[in-house]
Amino acid sequence: MKSIIKLLPDSVANQIAAGEVIQRPASAAKELLENSIDSGATQVTLAIKEAGKTLVQVTDNGCGMSEIDARMSFERHATSKIRKADDLFAIQTMGFRGEAMASIAAISQVELKSKVKDNDMGTCISIKGSEITNQEPCQCSTGTTISVKNLFYNVPARRNFLKSNNVELRHINEEFTRVSLINPKIAFSYYNNDKIVYKLIPGSLKARIAALFGNVYNERLISIEQNTDVVKITGFIGKPEFAKKTRGEQYFFVNGRFIKHPYLHHAVNNAYTELIPTDSFPAYFISIDIDPKDIDVNIHPTKTEVNFQDARYVYAVLHAAVKQAIGKHSLTPIIDFDVNPEIEAAFLTPPSNDLKQPEIDVDNEFNPFANTKPSKGIGTSNFEKPSADNWESLYSGMDTKQQTGDGTLSFTDEQTDNDYDVSKFIQVQNRYIICNVKKGMMVVDQNLAHFRIKYEDILGRLKSSAQNSQQQLFPQNINLTKNDGEILKSLFEELKNIGFEIEDAGKGNFVIVGVPADLTDTNIPSVIESIIENHKSNVNELDFDKNINIAKSIAIRSAIKNGTKLDKREMKEIFDSLFKCKAPTVSPDGKNILKTIGESELEEILKNPRD
Repeated sequence: MKSIIKLLPDSVANQIAAGEVIQRPASAAKELLENSIDSGATQVTLAIKEAGKTLVQVTDNGCGMSEIDARMSFERHATSKIRKADDLFAIQTMGFRGEAMASIAAISQVELKSKVKDNDMGTCISIKGSEITNQEPCQCSTGTTISVKNLFYNVPARRNFLKSNNVELRHINEEFTRVSLINPKIAFSYYNNDKIVYKLIPGSLKARIAALFGNVYNERLISIEQNTDVVKITGFIGKPEFAKKTRGEQYFFVNGRFIKHPYLHHAVNNAYTELIPTDSFPAYFISIDIDPKDIDVNIHPTKTEVNFQDARYVYAVLHAAVKQAIGKHSLTPIIDFDVNPEIEAAFLTPPSNDLKQPEIDVDNEFNPFANTKPSKGIGTSNFEKPSADNWESLYSGMDTKQQTGDGTLSFTDEQTDNDYDVSKFIQVQNRYIICNVKKGMMVVDQNLAHFRIKYEDILGRLKSSAQNSQQQLFPQNINLTKNDGEILKSLFEELKNIGFEIEDAGKGNFVIVGVPADLTDTNIPSVIESIIENHKSNVNELDFDKNINIAKSIAIRSAIKNGTKLDKREMKEIFDSLFKCKAPTVSPDGKNILKTIGESELEEILKNPRD
């Protein structure tokens, strides 16, 4: 029988391996930056063009490579870090498997220039699709420069899967942040299309955090430190009052390597329980030092996942360290120099026996709803009277005296506003609105109903560009990370369509000078953070739509909350507006808004009461 199993050519094997290690330009940037760290460099420069699709270049002043080492660095599994299998369990460096350079060379055009300190000349190597096209001596500085050009030029299917330049740029920004953050003693420079993005000088971890995320972090951080025989934990966490609606400033490092670890993330978040809202995220920059034999970093090609030999112990130590740090911060005395002495004295003065209850004149005839119409907008109800056809089909035959002789529904302003109509609604537990219908009763979740109403209103305004902005007497400021700032700028046009006016003040700072005229939420930075977080959570979805994500973010914050007491007229207005919506039965996040409980179901409940 003829054999059919054959060894793959090295070039094909390298392309397959590249698919695991190099997923996008940011992957190449990460591998090159980590190699520079391993080389002992004190200065590292990253330069990219066209979001890394055209060029990813890293220059360092590290130890450099000899002519032989330079050529060997592109061979698969050629590494200076591993000599025997046991070395895998004592990893102290960033790279160690010898896959990165071979993988990069297999799917791009690479040029390497490198020189060791004592040599007069360096080595220049050119590679195209794993094939060395040129190698010769050259003049260059001590250290290494690697230029990766036209990534995936020979794998067009992979190149077609790359996202827009803005998305790929955000991934590169994140990789640069991770590497530079945990190496504050190294100077880093970062250029995008020949423009400087970051120029970081050596310093402390806190100074590096401020340089990357803004000087405001000098006042937002709490130091954390915990030492045991097994693990050492150091770094900074954010003060509870500065928790954000966006994820992002959350970094774990184990032995100098960035990792993702949901279990340890829970340890930090759990320590903030009852100190921050449930939909907010605390910042943390935490370094964990542990014996390499107690962890396994060789479980994923990107090396961002780590297995701990005793994860429960690390969890307990981390949780205790965060709790302790927050506790110390909370015990720090706060002196308010702005307190009015007269106000303070009023609280300290014993109450007088002569105090009288204030008298208020009440107009018993006053009707707050007389001759008023609800306004239309983001922060208000935007209730509209439904058409007769829509009402009849969606109310499933509401029992009402508003029927004409032929059975159709007829509405007039007088009839819709009369007391009989309004009395058809009752509220249960300040959460559900119940209305009598022909087939039984209809139960509506007031929060989800209003969420749907607001969502469709805002979405319509986004699409029609109906701007209605109110200038802020005192503009609010918001500070964002580099990536979050890029997301916000990409949404400027859509936000302007609904009334937001936001100015870019540079270095991650934005000034909110105008907001939608009827936005009731006064914490505008929190609203913006929610929009950004919703964008990040959904941007990779196939049906991603910026308008839909903005409408959802604002509508869910504007919707009437469960627990809010409504009068009968407000309940009726919710019903009326809900059934004017295109999808009145389902909320924008896919939850059921209402349920009709039929007569037979009610009878069954009464026949079989709970014991």
